[in-house]
Amino acid sequence: MSKGPVVILTALNLEYQAVRQRLTGPQVHRHERGTRFEVGTVRGTSCRVALGLTSKGNHSAAVIAERAIQEFSPVAVLFVGVAGALWDTTRLGDVVMASHVYAYHGGTSEDDGLKARPRVWEAPHGISQLASHLARLNDWADPAPGHEEGPQVRFGAIAAGEIVQNSRISAEAKWIRQHYNDALAIEMEAAGVAQAGHLNGAPVAIVRGISDRADGTKNSADDRDWQPRAAANAAAFGTRLAVELVEEQGEDQEEPATPRGDRVRSTDRFGRHVSNTAHNSTVGIMAGAVMGSSVHMNAAPRTSGPRDLCAELNGFREQLGWHRAEGALDEDTYREALTDLDSALRSAGGNTPESSKRTVMTLRRLRGLVAECPALVAALAPVVAAAGDLA
Repeated sequence: MSKGPVVILTALNLEYQAVRQRLTGPQVHRHERGTRFEVGTVRGTSCRVALGLTSKGNHSAAVIAERAIQEFSPVAVLFVGVAGALWDTTRLGDVVMASHVYAYHGGTSEDDGLKARPRVWEAPHGISQLASHLARLNDWADPAPGHEEGPQVRFGAIAAGEIVQNSRISAEAKWIRQHYNDALAIEMEAAGVAQAGHLNGAPVAIVRGISDRADGTKNSADDRDWQPRAAANAAAFGTRLAVELVEEQGEDQEEPATPRGDRVRSTDRFGRHVSNTAHNSTVGIMAGAVMGSSVHMNAAPRTSGPRDLCAELNGFREQLGWHRAEGALDEDTYREALTDLDSALRSAGGNTPESSKRTVMTLRRLRGLVAECPALVAALAPVVAAAGDLA
């Protein structure tokens, strides 16, 4: 199974151009519904990137992110661009890597005021660890002009809402500081991208360059100076992170495959348990590196056909049962997963292009359902690939 690219999304054309300048040979890739991506290679590397423009807002960002995930089956999705700083400790030009994302507009309006009801998405552990390592190396940034100190990478929460925040004294600004006082930056797309990644089992990283202080200075001369510099810094760190993610995946796929046999429990490089269940079939599955809710896999050669696919689907049924017994799945999720699995088995036996497409769609829905269990995502990855080979 070939490796997918890293998807990098931006909201503004300025951010898009900052990433595109770091790619060689970009070629237009048009989605069947009209969305245009450019697929190129990070300069001086073999890392493939699919670059897309979402426009402003969490809603459009979520739609384009999900479309990109379905189209490219990426190693990861990175959202790269600029943001406003909520506190003065973060310098203009610094890069903020989200440890978690708040969708801060969730709330309930009551007689005594607006009560926060946020949704929160944490960054995948593997990507966070890799980003921290790159920040310590501190060799990712372009040379700073003159004698300026280079940008730093800061890790913390990012608040994502539906409006442009350009005040430190407005009622909403005070409310955000009261309820989300650990957030370093504020913007308008991260929540949508994080939700799309969560539902589709794709790891997401949010990388933002600080272009202003969300204090009324947007569109000022300083902002016009800092915005391209902040976008360039975010693009520099984002593309370096993409390169390292692809190189790590390549290292994982060079490991020897685990032979089929009795159930094997092993640990991945992050110390988590990964399990395989024995089946007498031609398929061998090896667990690779866990990155948040996504696990990168190797599969031994197999012959494609409805009978092989049905065998893999039945094997995954055993995985579901084992993880329910281990407490990794709650009962409701387990039953929903069985319903999707039965649907996939029925369509897999149809042996027509239409039934194969239905199988792929059902398995993708199933992948989103079990996204919180990395070992199940790992076990399902070659099954989705096998179904795709038949579609």
